[in-house]
Amino acid sequence: MTDSSTSTDSRVTGENARRILRRDPNPHLFRPISFRSVTARNRIMLSPMCQYSAQDGMPNDWHFTHLGARATGGVGIVCTEAVHVSPHARITPHDLGLWNDAQRDALARIVRFVSAQGAVPAIQLGHAGRKASVGRPWEGSIPVPASDGGWNTVAPSALPYADTWPTPAALDRDGIQAELDALAQATRRAREAGFQIVELHAAHGYLIHQFYSPLSNARTDDYGGSFDNRIRFLIDSLEAMRSEWPADLPLFVRLSVTDWVTGGWTVDDSVALCQILKARGDVDLIDCSSGGNDPRQQIPIHAGYQVPLARRIRAETGLPTGAVGLINAPDLAESIVANGDADLVLLGRGLLADPHWPLKAANALKAQNVTWPVQYERSNIF
Repeated sequence: MTDSSTSTDSRVTGENARRILRRDPNPHLFRPISFRSVTARNRIMLSPMCQYSAQDGMPNDWHFTHLGARATGGVGIVCTEAVHVSPHARITPHDLGLWNDAQRDALARIVRFVSAQGAVPAIQLGHAGRKASVGRPWEGSIPVPASDGGWNTVAPSALPYADTWPTPAALDRDGIQAELDALAQATRRAREAGFQIVELHAAHGYLIHQFYSPLSNARTDDYGGSFDNRIRFLIDSLEAMRSEWPADLPLFVRLSVTDWVTGGWTVDDSVALCQILKARGDVDLIDCSSGGNDPRQQIPIHAGYQVPLARRIRAETGLPTGAVGLINAPDLAESIVANGDADLVLLGRGLLADPHWPLKAANALKAQNVTWPVQYERSNIF
């Protein structure tokens, strides 16, 4: 990662630091940041948020409007919701997919518009595993039976997410390879659509998380048991993606840094994993989320509650991180970046409520390098 606002010299202190600050008086949140060949205009990323509005995995005008509005609103990196690698990988029947060329071409239209507004287009690829085939949140998020259009689910082990959920089929070696192949092909289509960042969804209790957490992985082969075996599917997934993703384009990973359940995946585990990822050199940022794999989780939710996770991963591994989770105030977002807790701030609900949050935050923080779209300039009174 290259930070265009700082020097690569670790001795930047004292008068050198003051000169750097004089050179760029903008708040840290609005200083550009680079990953490989890609530079974002600021440190704000639209957090992937499912819209549950697709049909047969196809994006439509809702997705164009949703993502396009955040690009015109000043977001630095505009990321899609979780886009699934096959029909059975979807969380709900209404989620986006990237298993055919028609989906790729529809996403490419969105990519072109997002790029034209000065934002970096990013895509998150994922597989829901045992948490697939459920209804939309406003329909209860409960499993959908086959009679209503649902499907059989897969997982590392035949362990249901909850007592009332169906038992998934445990993937055999051929099944694992098929999922990796589907991920590689979706990555290829993401590249062809013009996305500049790809993020692997390895969090929230979905398939990859199910493999690395001991709460959902009871395998006894090379994909289960020890720490190294349980992270193998994640490593294989990264290799599948990098086989189709250019070396000069960044790859992010969304990780559930802790399960918030005794006996589950821990922050220490995440640090160990990220040290491995750092040494491999194929991951450019860890998007630090948490939970989602076990209904027994106890999450201490409050503004910025996951920031300490991003801070620790960044400090102990040297990997850039993104902080996410109830970060709605400009001052809080600025402090996260300025204090070195994370390199990016991911906004979810705040950007759902106000697609122009970045432009308003720029005014509140007195950023000098932010230009409103000319069509909206007369509204710049905030």
